[in-house]
Amino acid sequence: MASSSLRSFHRPGLVALAVGILLCGCAVGPDFQPPANDAPADFSAWHGGADDLAARPAPGPAASPITWQSFADSQLERLQARALEANPDLQTAALRFAQSRAQGSAVRSQGMPQVNASGSALRLRESEDGDFARVIGAINPAQKDQIVKVLSEVHDMYQLGFDASWELDLWGRVRRSIEASDADEAASQALLAQVQLSVQAEVARRYFELRSAQDQIRIARADIQAGEETRSLVLARTIGGLTNGLDLSRQDAQLADVRARLPQLLAQEAQATNQITLLVGERPGALAAELAAAPGAAPAQSRPLPDLSLGVPSDVALRRPDIQRAQAQLHAATAGVGVAVADLYPRITIGASFGFQSTEASTFGEWGSREWSIGPSLQLPIFDGGRRRATVTLRKLQQQEAAVAYQQTVLKAWHEIDDALSSYTAERQRNAQLAAMETASRDAWELARVRYEHGMTDFLVALDAQRTLLQAQKAHADSNARLALGLVAVTKALGVQAAGDGASSSDDAKKSAQTS
Repeated sequence: MASSSLRSFHRPGLVALAVGILLCGCAVGPDFQPPANDAPADFSAWHGGADDLAARPAPGPAASPITWQSFADSQLERLQARALEANPDLQTAALRFAQSRAQGSAVRSQGMPQVNASGSALRLRESEDGDFARVIGAINPAQKDQIVKVLSEVHDMYQLGFDASWELDLWGRVRRSIEASDADEAASQALLAQVQLSVQAEVARRYFELRSAQDQIRIARADIQAGEETRSLVLARTIGGLTNGLDLSRQDAQLADVRARLPQLLAQEAQATNQITLLVGERPGALAAELAAAPGAAPAQSRPLPDLSLGVPSDVALRRPDIQRAQAQLHAATAGVGVAVADLYPRITIGASFGFQSTEASTFGEWGSREWSIGPSLQLPIFDGGRRRATVTLRKLQQQEAAVAYQQTVLKAWHEIDDALSSYTAERQRNAQLAAMETASRDAWELARVRYEHGMTDFLVALDAQRTLLQAQKAHADSNARLALGLVAVTKALGVQAAGDGASSSDDAKKSAQTS
């Protein structure tokens, strides 16, 4: 009776039991919850340093968002676009992202049935002294020699079959593995975005360093021209006996000092040009004509840059690629705990095979030559010396480490943004004062020059006014560059990327993964 019940339960009951267990299966281990960030509404609430450098949110419209278009420089945007297409470091990051996608596809395949086909056509001979001969001798010793002789004759063997297996993911081991793989892929994508941001920021930094060097060159050449005109005036007064040769020597020394600055500035221009050329993946000199300063062009940093005194919302920090990457790594570490815990439980795999086997080509494929098998297999961990338990402990410690790394990344991001905003605000205030200083110094130089030309003052007064103007021009031009570089630092700290960059790079990486 029991045997009959067992047979009646054997097929449909086994399938129903497997489906029931599968549907009731749970994913062990902790479920990932995105970390909460207790951030204020605006960074001004967490400002460190003097209140004069803190943003002061005012009622009314919110400040315009910071983007790479805030520099209002179309040439910079074109260079950044070229770098995003051709920069070798970015290409390497895109390939690594493509690799992570391919790895993710391999992990996701674990949740699908595995089907394989095999076939063979062999010409073979069994050994007369093999194991089967010993078995025959034990069963029928009288006819052992005759039977062994027949079985050891050379013959053909044809085989063709299929086998399939599928693991019942009862404890979520496969699901947690896929979850961890997806998180690793997200971390790789965030790394790609981080490299994109670094490339954009580096192009902008080198670009403004180049424009600063060109502005300094323009100022130096204008100063040389003005110094030569002043020297002509001093020389004429010396020849006319209105002054002695000392004034001429002083002017020659001043002119030589300005001329001595020019070669160094030209070297800085060449170096910055080569750095940009390298970032866009071109040979030296390929962008020389494109990056050359146009004759009579206005200073590159003369465009008004945004005023960030209205503050920046603190939630922009969460868009930073390094924070997204840290969160994805925490997610992967959390899922890894579930994978390790699931390894403590049994694994059940449903397997099936079907095929044909025959020693004669004429009967191969006939229904009588078929062979098949189906049924579950159980893998039950019993003793491994504590390896699996130690792995669970290791994964939990790695999860805690990833959580600490995430909090550190977020805190570091807030500090970087506050530092960048403070530096930018301080440079804006300094720049305004230097602009006023340059204007006043220019007026003083013009007045001193006219007074000296008419013999109303000593040349030392005019020379001192000229030196003051040169210093003011140099300081103001340097501040213009620092202001632009400060905005680059703010834009990078906020994790701003050019519109469409992430999507296009992701698409390129997908194409690379599909091609591979």
